[in-house]
Amino acid sequence: MLLSENALVVLKSRYLKKDDQGNIVETPEQLFERVAKAIAIADKNYGASEEETEKTASDFYDLMTSLKFLPNTPTLVNAGRPLGQLSACFVLPVDDSMESIFDAVKATALIHKSGGGTGFSFSRLRPKNDIVSSTMGVSSGPVSFMKVFDCATEAIKQGGVRRGANMGILRVDHPDILEFIHCKEKEGEFKNFNISVAITNEFLKALENDDEYDLINPRTKQSVGRLKASFVWEEIAKGAHKNGEPGIIFIDRINEKHPLSKEVGIIESTNPCGEQPLLPYESCNLGSINLGKFVKESAKNIWVNNKDGVDYDDCIDWGSLKKAVTTSIHFLDNVIDVNKYPLKEIEENTKKNRKVGLGVMGFADLLIDLGIPYDSEDSVLMAEKIMKFIEDTSKEASSELAKVRGNFPNYKYSIYAKDKIPMRNATTTTIAPTGSISMIADASSGIEPIFALAYYKQVLDGKRLPYVYERLFNILKEKGIYTEQLAQKIIDNRGSLKGIEEIPEDVKRVFVTAMDISYKAHIDIQAAFQKYTDNAVSKTINMANSVTVEDVKEAYNYAYKKGLKGITVYRDGSRQEQVLVVPKKEKETTETFTRPTVLHGFTEKVKTSRGTLYVTVNTVDGKPIEVFANIGKSGGDISALSEAIGRLISIALQNGVHVKSIINTLISITGAQPIWNNGRLIKSVPDAIAQILRDHFLNSTGKEVKEPKKVVGEECPECGSPLEIVEGCAVCRNCGYSRCG
Repeated sequence: MLLSENALVVLKSRYLKKDDQGNIVETPEQLFERVAKAIAIADKNYGASEEETEKTASDFYDLMTSLKFLPNTPTLVNAGRPLGQLSACFVLPVDDSMESIFDAVKATALIHKSGGGTGFSFSRLRPKNDIVSSTMGVSSGPVSFMKVFDCATEAIKQGGVRRGANMGILRVDHPDILEFIHCKEKEGEFKNFNISVAITNEFLKALENDDEYDLINPRTKQSVGRLKASFVWEEIAKGAHKNGEPGIIFIDRINEKHPLSKEVGIIESTNPCGEQPLLPYESCNLGSINLGKFVKESAKNIWVNNKDGVDYDDCIDWGSLKKAVTTSIHFLDNVIDVNKYPLKEIEENTKKNRKVGLGVMGFADLLIDLGIPYDSEDSVLMAEKIMKFIEDTSKEASSELAKVRGNFPNYKYSIYAKDKIPMRNATTTTIAPTGSISMIADASSGIEPIFALAYYKQVLDGKRLPYVYERLFNILKEKGIYTEQLAQKIIDNRGSLKGIEEIPEDVKRVFVTAMDISYKAHIDIQAAFQKYTDNAVSKTINMANSVTVEDVKEAYNYAYKKGLKGITVYRDGSRQEQVLVVPKKEKETTETFTRPTVLHGFTEKVKTSRGTLYVTVNTVDGKPIEVFANIGKSGGDISALSEAIGRLISIALQNGVHVKSIINTLISITGAQPIWNNGRLIKSVPDAIAQILRDHFLNSTGKEVKEPKKVVGEECPECGSPLEIVEGCAVCRNCGYSRCG
C-alpha cells in the first residue's frame, strides 16, 4: 500500500491492533485483510460458496487498499475482532420517565464503549418546574438531565479510539427552548454534546409572518405559552455567532423527505454531526468514496498550462467510480448482518430498514486537480453531477442486491413499494465529515474545502516542521517559485494564499481555503450534495470573524431556501479565542531598570511531572521584563527552585539579556518524567518556562517578534498541530485527534 507518513501515524495510534503491552501487532495490509474477510462472510447467508465469498473478500480488500473507499472508524477498528460493533451512529429514545432516561444513559455508555456516537431528542421530557405526580415535586427539565448524559460520556473512552460524542436536540416549541439555546454559552459546559434546535414548519410560518407561536408541554400536549418567533430566531443566531452552537435542523423537512412512512416512526434526532437522521433505536453504518482517486491521470493539472475548453466529463473515470460505488453498497449491506449490536432493540430496528450511508471525501482534491475553484458555478455543477451519479448507482446496486437477498422488511411502508422497485436498503447515501478516514486516505475531509494550505506540524522531540498541502507544493515547484520563505509566508497568513504577491492569480483562484470562501458559497456546495443525498450532509459553514448576528440569520434563511436539512455555522475564532500579545523588539540597553508601579502581563498554567506550574510574565511596551514561576506548596524544594528560576530570568531581562538567549539556555532541559500537555512535550520546569516564553515572544523561525499580534485558534492537545472545527467537532488533520462538543 502507498500510505503517507500522516496516514501511518493515524493508523498506528488509533487503528492497528495492539497486544496487552501496547505493542502494534498488525500491519495496515493485515488490517484491511481482517476487515475484508470479516465483512465478506455475510455472503454465505445468501447462498454464496466458499470460493465466491473469498472473491468478495478480495474485492473489498482491493477497494480499501486502493484507498478508493473506506468504511467508518468502528468498522475498521472492530471488524474481525471480539468487540465486533461496526456502526458509527445511533439514535436513542428518551421518554418522559426516570426509567427511560437512565435506560438511555446505560445504552449510551455501551454504545460509546463500542465506538459509536449517539443522538437524542429531549423534546419528550416535561419542562422545568412541571409537576411530577409520583413524588408531588417538580421537574428539573431536559437541560438538567443532559448533564447526566454528559458526565457518563466523559467517563468512557470511546472504543479506545476516540472520546464519545452526543447530539442533543430540542424542538423549538418546547417550553424550555431558551434555556436549551443558551446551555453551552459558558465554555466547557456540555463539552461532550453538540446541540441543535429542531425547527418546525409552524415556527417558520410564524417567523415569516412576524408572529408568535405556541410552546407545547409534551406531557399534556397543551400550549403553556407563546413566544415571538423572531426573538427565538435571534437568540439561536446569537448563540451560533458566539461559539457555533446551537445548530439547527429542519425537522419537518427531514420527516417529509424520509423514504419511510409515519407508520414506521417519526425522526426526532440525528447523529452527533447531523448528517444521519435516524428513528429511535436505529443505527447506520457509513462509508466514503475518495473522489480524488477518480480523476484521470491525463486530466490532472491541465489547467496549470492554461489550456481552455476542458471537458470535465472526460476528466472523471466514471466506469471505475461505478464499480467502486456498487462494491461499497455490497460492503455496507454486509456490515448490517455481521455487526454485533450493543442492544437487541437496535439490532431489530436496524435490520428492519437496513439503512446505509455512502458518502464522499476528497471533493476539494478533485476540484483542485481539475482547476475548478471551490466557490464557483462549475464546482456546484460538478457536485451535483457526481452525487447524482453516486446516488443513482447506489440505488441500482441496492436494487440488484434486493433481487437476491430480498427487500428490507419495512419495504411495504416505503416510497419504493409504490413503484414496485426492489430495494435492499431504505437509504443508501449520507455525506459524513470523514475525519480520521480521510487522513488514512490522504484526502480532503468530506466535501469541505482545504482548511489550511500550510501549517506547522509537531513531530518527535517537540520539533515543529512546516507542512505544505502536497498539491500546492507540487504546483509551486512546477512553476519554479517554491521556497521555504514562501512556505513561511503562507503559514504566517493562516494557511491562505490571499494577498501573497509571489503566487500567480490562477493558483490563488484554485487553491482557496475554508476562510477564503463566502458563507453562501459554502451553503451552495452543501445544497448541491443534499439534492442527491437520501439522508443529510455534514458541512461546516465557515464565516469570517467580522460577521454579524444578522449575517448568521441570513445564512439560516439561505440554507432553508436552498433545501438543506440542517446547518451548522462557525464564526472564525469564536469557539476558543486565545489572544497572544507578542512584543515589539527594542534596542539593547544596559541602563538600570526601574520597575513601574503597574505592569501588565499574562499568566499561563501548564502541567509538569512535578505538578501544575503557573508562569506569570509582565511586560513593558510589550517586552518581557519579569517572570514569576510558582509550583506546589510554599516551602517545598521544587517551589523554591521555580521561584529562583523566575527571579534569575527577571534579573537577566532587566539587564539587557535577549529573551531568545534565555529560551535557548533553558529549553529541552530534561527531568525525570517528561509529559505531554496541550501539544507540548514538557521535559522539566525550566523547559516549561522556556516553552512559554518561546511561544509568546518568538516567531516560528526563532526570531523575536517585531510587532504585537493576535493568534486566534486552538492547537491539538496530542501533537500541537492546528485544530479544524468541523460540524461542532475539533479535528486534527495531523494525528487524527477529535473532540466533539
